[in-house]
Amino acid sequence: MVNGKKVLGVIGGMGPIATSFFMELVIKMTDASTDQDHLDMIIYNIPSIPDRTSYILDHTKKSPLPVILNIAAKLEEQGVEFLAMPCCTAHYFQEELEQSLHKPFVNIIRATVHYLKERGITKVGVMATDGTMNTGLFRKELEENGMQIVCPSKERQKDVMHVIYQNVKANRPVEMDRFRAVGDELKANGAEAIILGCTELSLVKRDYDIGPGYIDAMEVLAQQSLISCGSVLKEEYKELITA
Repeated sequence: MVNGKKVLGVIGGMGPIATSFFMELVIKMTDASTDQDHLDMIIYNIPSIPDRTSYILDHTKKSPLPVILNIAAKLEEQGVEFLAMPCCTAHYFQEELEQSLHKPFVNIIRATVHYLKERGITKVGVMATDGTMNTGLFRKELEENGMQIVCPSKERQKDVMHVIYQNVKANRPVEMDRFRAVGDELKANGAEAIILGCTELSLVKRDYDIGPGYIDAMEVLAQQSLISCGSVLKEEYKELITA
């Protein structure tokens, strides 16, 4: 603990730009007037971690879990008091992580769903990787909290994956017609709010006008991480659903 605040450990690199942006979000959200008001973070940016979706869809592929567990163990050895992982799909390994960790873990899926529940949202659209969608990470959490999930059609899910892998991860301009087609479909099917459930989609929100009714899961993770560690949240970051 430093200056009354707990040290945050970040399991990063999934992907590297998202990890960099997560750090930026934590800093921007902190109500600070000096350097010392900010949160101490130890960040491992390891983009060589095997692809999460590839393994989830085909277990013959290399598992990212051993690398993730190794990073978590190193962070705990270095004295962090909370852990965060800015990758929604990697939360597929949540059970194994919690069994191996000794420090609290800020769960991006759980935190985002609880944020929406507190605001009375009952029907939620989700934009995420095939891996996240196929494992039901958001579905399970939403349904356990009495909420209904709205998923993209097969065609629109292809658009989600294209934006994530062929645009953001490839460091190319985002094809916003694809992004908006997904959002329009989810809203037409009754979604009151849409979760950006992949940290690459956080970068779409950062760089483009995506319109109202979206909530960025990584913004929720940053918000809850700094609150958990004892930092003060800026007033303007208390409400995260786009207007």
